[in-house]
Amino acid sequence: MTEKASRDLEDESARAVLTRELKRLRERSGKSLAQLHEDTKYDRSYLCRVESGERFPGMPVMESLDRAYDTGDLLVSLWKLARAEAFRTQYQPFMQYEAKAVIMHKYMVAIPGLLQTEDYARVVLSSELGDSDALEEQVLARVGRQELLRRDPPPSIRIILDESALRRPTSDLKIWHGQLARLIDAAQTPNIVIQVLTFAAGVHDLMGGSLSLLWMSDGSGVAYLEGSKSGELITDSEEVAAARLSYDRLRDLALSPPESLRFIERVLEESTS
Repeated sequence: MTEKASRDLEDESARAVLTRELKRLRERSGKSLAQLHEDTKYDRSYLCRVESGERFPGMPVMESLDRAYDTGDLLVSLWKLARAEAFRTQYQPFMQYEAKAVIMHKYMVAIPGLLQTEDYARVVLSSELGDSDALEEQVLARVGRQELLRRDPPPSIRIILDESALRRPTSDLKIWHGQLARLIDAAQTPNIVIQVLTFAAGVHDLMGGSLSLLWMSDGSGVAYLEGSKSGELITDSEEVAAARLSYDRLRDLALSPPESLRFIERVLEESTS
């Protein structure tokens, strides 16, 4: 290998390596897209877009392709590298804590990324990134975070969701209905509690941003304050305790979990009527 070729390989993104490997493995196997569809049950056109790099798949797709090509966990490993590469640099410290957290308490003024559908995430992120390669990378990063929900055991999560998040539907109501249905399903998951903070609760000291409180298995905790374009990671124990007090006060103002579930169901019913 020439020095230039070696340098080009080092500069190649993990996503580019994954795309190249997908094409190489199919060519080596001699399989057509139709045969790959039979092996994996994924649509041929979707598999074609994944192979060309037009779409970034979820991990189950990579697991199916690893089985089809008998490649162990090669593609899953490349997928994880590509996902990590897509995370925005300023959010990486928070993501590292979130990935290890055993308890999460969140106040959100928007639908939390951990519960967003892929279609909804694409709509939200497109307002900032437009139709670009960066858009698919960020959709990948956001949806990829949801893998932590499938840990064994999964983290215990409580989300206080501001009513404003439920009053901003997407222009495509099918996508919005799918997102509301995702929230309803999540609210009935044993390890996830959702409470709605209605407009009637009035003003509070967390207005203007979102808050995440994360606790690790050793009992240590951090807080993360996030605005629309910025975020601040807080590790000082006294500041974390103050943020927790604000969160607890907000929880007292929110609807109970059963009332919150009914509230979201009503929003979905009103949107479909």
